[in-house]
Amino acid sequence: MKKLSLYIVINLMMLSSIAFAGSYIVAESNGDFNSIQSALQAAVAGDTILVREKSEPYYEKITFPNNGDQTNGYIVLMNYPNENPIIDGANYQAGNDDPQGLVRIVNKNYIKIIGFEIRNIVVSNNSIFPAGIWVYGSSSNIEITKNKIHTIQQTANNAGSHGLAVYGTHPTNPISNILIDGNEIYNCKLGWSESLVLNGNVDNFVVKNNSVHDNNNIAYDFIGHEKVCPTPALDQARNGIVFNNIAYNIDSRGNQAYGDEASADGFYVDGGKDIIIERNTVYNCNIGIEIASEHGGKSTSGIIVRNNLVRENIVLGIAFGGYDSKRGSTDNCKIINNTLYKNNTENFDWGAEILVQYYCENNLVANNIVYSNSNIPMVDNSTKTGSDNLFSNNLYYTEGTAKWNWKSNTYTDFDSYKSNSSQEENSLFGDPLLVDPTLDNPAIQQGSNAVDNGNIFSENLNGDLDYFGNNRINNDFIDIGAAESSDVTGIESFGQIMKNDFELKPAFPNPFNPTTTIKFKISPNSFKRYFELNIYDILGRNVKSETFNSNVDEITYKWNAENMNSGVYYAVVSSDNEFMTNKLILLK
Repeated sequence: MKKLSLYIVINLMMLSSIAFAGSYIVAESNGDFNSIQSALQAAVAGDTILVREKSEPYYEKITFPNNGDQTNGYIVLMNYPNENPIIDGANYQAGNDDPQGLVRIVNKNYIKIIGFEIRNIVVSNNSIFPAGIWVYGSSSNIEITKNKIHTIQQTANNAGSHGLAVYGTHPTNPISNILIDGNEIYNCKLGWSESLVLNGNVDNFVVKNNSVHDNNNIAYDFIGHEKVCPTPALDQARNGIVFNNIAYNIDSRGNQAYGDEASADGFYVDGGKDIIIERNTVYNCNIGIEIASEHGGKSTSGIIVRNNLVRENIVLGIAFGGYDSKRGSTDNCKIINNTLYKNNTENFDWGAEILVQYYCENNLVANNIVYSNSNIPMVDNSTKTGSDNLFSNNLYYTEGTAKWNWKSNTYTDFDSYKSNSSQEENSLFGDPLLVDPTLDNPAIQQGSNAVDNGNIFSENLNGDLDYFGNNRINNDFIDIGAAESSDVTGIESFGQIMKNDFELKPAFPNPFNPTTTIKFKISPNSFKRYFELNIYDILGRNVKSETFNSNVDEITYKWNAENMNSGVYYAVVSSDNEFMTNKLILLK
């Protein structure tokens, strides 16, 4: 079976220079349009706009005037195969735009943006709040994939900017069914704002495979309670999964909004709820991962932080709770099966591997490897404000002096810390025998104290996959840390996760009339759980699109083509950068 790139599939379906029916080409010459916006004015549901490179960038502000829909399909704005169109803000003027930015989706549905370089808004104006991409209002079914967003810079003293922003502002209708996949955001100056943010009435989202780096404020943020939505009960980003992303080189020092304060997170949930953050990597940020609420009397709740590698961050590994006594609470959150390695690299006096802040209630910290530098607190819990928090089944280690701060006391002996804190049942102190976390490889070697010493709480809580995408629970045992041990360790095991992630079976019957069954089998070693099936006719028109979020080993889909004409169709199953295709023949 041959794996095809999406662009090869598209090119096959443009045989003999037959362009997509219901599609447009934007180009410097010989296209249907010479500006992106003019093509968007013409596009309707089911249309695809292919944008070619030009000798200069597209100096445009882009807004979507029309909707796609469930029946006819998405409006797709994408790069022409193997080309790199650039949308540039060098001549940016905000005007009366609300929101402000280079690419805007406001109260629109069924939109895809794929494969652009979006860059170069540089302003110093407190009244301008720009973004590379804004999704705003009550939009739904939005996919933003494989874009490069950079040099979005705000340098005014009391202002902000975003690389990519999703703001749910409607009082009842959320922004829903959002996919943000495979984007890169870098070289941004953000003031008091964030690189990639979901804020307000946002429900049901996936953020995966993105890289956010070298910015001067938070990389990923999931926000609530900021009155972005006027209905308080809906003013929270919620019901999302954030996985297989990376954040690095995020530092707020020198940011005009923060001065010398080192407070920028790699991953931050500030008022969000019911979000899973798993299998991510974060390093050289001020704070690796933080779950908190900045608003007094309001909470962040239902967050699961699991199977992440949190290494060598500047001040903190993982923090939860309000950062001072005026903030809100962190409730019913779980921090499990993470690997924390040598955080607080610059030895800040408030730095630690795990920091318990104000107003933490009923949180679980378990099954984590915590490997610190000498004399860096492995756990710092000094506020005396929380209750019903549980630490258990963790594995602690340092090559130097161990340290735990609990309530009013500091302990350098693990047994004393356990006894006086009344915490850490079944926790251990010892070398976890990590392979090399500095290479983003938290594998543990055979013989590690982490092997089989974790606690299985529930399959839903522990999850089914570890950092590498291998089974999280084996033979009713679970290891401590982000990765399960195996006979293969190190880089070799990491390389295996991308092999044979799924197999597309031949459709049956084929030829068919009017129904055929499309089936694909998912490898037990695959970490991919989000799959898309698209069916195209011979002219490249998308006639069917389905998305699957699956935790099963096999997906079966029956396509009823009774309303289609006889002919050749192509079924394309995709996940991340892997694509497979079947040729279907409908005979009536």
